[in-house]
Order: sequence, then C-alpha cells, then structure tokens
Amino acid sequence: MNGQIRSNIQPGVEVEVVLKQDQRSGKTTRGIVKDILTNSANHPHGIKVRLQDGQVGRVKVILNGNN
Repeated sequence: MNGQIRSNIQPGVEVEVVLKQDQRSGKTTRGIVKDILTNSANHPHGIKVRLQDGQVGRVKVILNGNN
C-alpha cells in the first residue's frame, strides 16, 4: 500500500521506511509504527513516522494495513 497517504497508516502497522541517513541509497528499514509525525493528509516523499524502536523515517511501503 502507498505510504504517501496519512489515512493508510496507523500505530501498530508494519511498514518499510527510509531513514534520513539512508535517503541517498534508498535502503529501507522494517518496523512497527509507534507515532505518526506528519500532520498533512499526504506527502510526496512519504508520511514521516516514529517506529517502536525510536527510529524516524518516511514510509515507502505499508506491509500489513489490515490490523
């Protein structure tokens, strides 16, 4: 699912994000959403979230949005 639309994301879903330090390479990191940090309804680079382990990145892929 698309990580650019805020309504697709809620705490507890598993996502793949690109961390700030990985933006050049595009390397993704998998984790569970703890907090949604982007306030707007959508964002062209992906909604910014905080994962449960504390890392912050922009959502590229939503792996299980049916929780």
